[in-house]
Amino acid sequence: MSKKVNFSSIISGTMTWGEWGKNYSTKEMASLIEHCVSIGVSTFDHADIYGDYSNEAEFGAAFKESGIERESIELISKCGISRVCDRRNYMVHHYNYTKEYIINSVKQSLQNLQTDYLDVLLLHRPSPLMNPYEISEAITYLKNKEMIRSFGVSNFTPSQLSMIDKQLKVEINQIEISLTKYDSMYNGQLDQCIEKKILPMSWSPLGTAMNKENPKLTMTLERLAKKYSLEVSQILIAWLVKHPAGIIPVVGTTQKDRISQALEASKVDLELEDWFDLLEATRGHQIE
Repeated sequence: MSKKVNFSSIISGTMTWGEWGKNYSTKEMASLIEHCVSIGVSTFDHADIYGDYSNEAEFGAAFKESGIERESIELISKCGISRVCDRRNYMVHHYNYTKEYIINSVKQSLQNLQTDYLDVLLLHRPSPLMNPYEISEAITYLKNKEMIRSFGVSNFTPSQLSMIDKQLKVEINQIEISLTKYDSMYNGQLDQCIEKKILPMSWSPLGTAMNKENPKLTMTLERLAKKYSLEVSQILIAWLVKHPAGIIPVVGTTQKDRISQALEASKVDLELEDWFDLLEATRGHQIE
């Protein structure tokens, strides 16, 4: 059985904390964890492959050093991508969703993160060879052993999610959603989340809007930032969280002030016409 997991209103994404980005020391990571928790960002997003399979162990050491109680945070991790790197002897990038692989991946994540359970396990990306019955067996085992509290998927289409959901309840779908990547609002992904009461999480919630590639969008964002006395990045977060599906942004910044700003933005309620003004600007034409 799943246990109810309460997430913070934004999630701290850890992908660039280690080798794939800042290469933070244990002390620096511990300081960042402490900052997040102190302001109310208690949920941390991981994947086994981050940092070429090194991030989780580094985070685990930092979390232990922080002295924060395990029940004070929520840990998300993902598995399924088998990545070619120095720490693995794979010959080619591939997906693996056999029962044995899923269970062993979770056991390794638990060891690396120095915890007894994950609050959420996500299947990282859909595989053309995934067997929903075998996946169901693995997840049922992990839940019965209390190694995971809830289960979801990442980057799954509505049909792929439905195939899994027929065998076991899918509680989360983590997908790319932003003002410049809004197709999930039209391809059925967010409709499905509302219908089936699945929680959507957004990776890359700022999209490419900060690159100023669209002059009209840039102008609209700057005007609304001034109106609401916010940063442009905060307007982008506020635009996402207004959606009725209850999107939770996974924020990848490692800057403490940016994390604080994102949390503040998650509580902003954009006016309806401002929301559509941004949609019109990013699409390049009026709503029909």
